Amino acid sequence: MKTASPFLELDDAPRVTVTFDGMPLSLPEGANLAATLLAAGVEVFRHTPVSGAPRAPFCMMGACFDCLVEIDGVVRQACMIEVSDGLKISKPHEAQDDPA
Repeated sequence: MKTASPFLELDDAPRVTVTFDGMPLSLPEGANLAATLLAAGVEVFRHTPVSGAPRAPFCMMGACFDCLVEIDGVVRQACMIEVSDGLKISKPHEAQDDPA
């Protein structure tokens, strides 16, 4: 999923595997999750519940809540999480959009 990104990758750190919406990503262990997802080319972390507008990290310090993701079943701020091996990350509440 690597795309042109203004965020630099941390090449010296050991890599671990996480998944984002089912896609495996190799990210630097111990790095900031929001920053590494942006560097990996992830542009949309969630959609707002009312309008469905896309959201991604904004403040990078835990104040705005735009970087919310679901990690192992719990909704958390990606900017406040360190990358660790085996994280299962998804967009929060995406499965609840269509009750079909």
